[in-house]
Amino acid sequence: MRPRTWVLLLAAVFAVLQLANVSGRDTPDSKNYLSYALSLGGAGKREAAAVTIDHYCAGRASMAHREQNVDVVRFHAPDPAPRVMEECREQEWRAVGTRLAAGETGGHTVPFMSERFMRIFEVRPGYPVFLVPFVGLFGATWGLWAAGVVITCVGGALVFLVLRALAVPVPLALTGQALFLVLPCGTTAMRPMAEGLLLALTLAALWGCALVLEGSGRRAGTALVCAALLALFTVKHSQALFLGLCLAAAGAAVAVRRRWRGLPPGRGVVALAWAGCAGMLGTVLAARLLDHPSVSESVQDLLTDHFARPDRERPWAEFFQLQGNFWMEWLRRQLWEPLFVAAVAAGVLGARRRPAFGAFLVAAACTGFLNQAGHPDINIWGDRLITLAWLLPVLGVPLLLEPVVRRVVVVPAQGAPVEPVH
Repeated sequence: MRPRTWVLLLAAVFAVLQLANVSGRDTPDSKNYLSYALSLGGAGKREAAAVTIDHYCAGRASMAHREQNVDVVRFHAPDPAPRVMEECREQEWRAVGTRLAAGETGGHTVPFMSERFMRIFEVRPGYPVFLVPFVGLFGATWGLWAAGVVITCVGGALVFLVLRALAVPVPLALTGQALFLVLPCGTTAMRPMAEGLLLALTLAALWGCALVLEGSGRRAGTALVCAALLALFTVKHSQALFLGLCLAAAGAAVAVRRRWRGLPPGRGVVALAWAGCAGMLGTVLAARLLDHPSVSESVQDLLTDHFARPDRERPWAEFFQLQGNFWMEWLRRQLWEPLFVAAVAAGVLGARRRPAFGAFLVAAACTGFLNQAGHPDINIWGDRLITLAWLLPVLGVPLLLEPVVRRVVVVPAQGAPVEPVH
């Protein structure tokens, strides 16, 4: 079969497997994105609230039903789903109804929490815009599921394209696609949150880097990086800032290393470094002009439990103290279950096989650590904030395996050379 057929086949298998969990993937933030998308589709505040609350509470009821089915003490008790559904709806409508009655009807999101907190989501239209056609065609539950499948499969296909741009053999490029789908980055991308789109756009930027560095399209690759940074700004502007900063740093590091070795830095590397700088500075200026929430506001949000408590008088001192505590506990847990550490280490070894691209790959993965550092909350489900760091093993492991595969394919054990696979 042709490579594109294998890519589509892997995506189709993944989509079928996701039918096992059509509902129950939501987080509280999913309500904000869904209500935003419904508002963009023309729904009024109460209509958007009704659809969002029903969807969210149905997911909670479904999870309660599943959990009781395998509870060794209560598995034979009455189904808790109707009770959970009713209690959830009552709780959500009590909060939303009070705020709507108080006149909190501005913006696109339903006021599930205070205006100050909802402002954070109001400046993130990218993911809701992406959801609009899916929710409009299939409704809330199936629309969110279909959107998750599409964006996750697109991410897997982009992994394949990045590796092929680096001239990695087709079997290993398909391996990278499969790794994206089965590792936590695929699981996270399927959730009705912005992380799936962040992963896809970051991979698009890495594809642009690969095109530039391999000489197969400097202008097209640079344009792709700039377009990805621009799109990231609409999804989550802090991620655009992090990626621009890290790409600029990677470009500078590669240029300095080449200069140190008496080599020219290369026009492609310089172009990528400038693209990163432009993305970083453009994000800062645009965020200020559009009055996006500041870093200080984000810190207060973290330390006051989403503004449910009074602002902290010394937020930065507390924030840095929390940083130390968080990373010590995070490291302890990683050493207890070292899959992530081992995968990242393997990814780094693979990235070293393409030193220039490897620098940009490590830079993109570092945005996951920066994102986590901005939100040092150990209780956030599934390590979703650091999920961009999984791109390092997703792309690095196939690069690490490349010499072995090429050796096996080009010179089999019998000693008879065969045509290599490209």
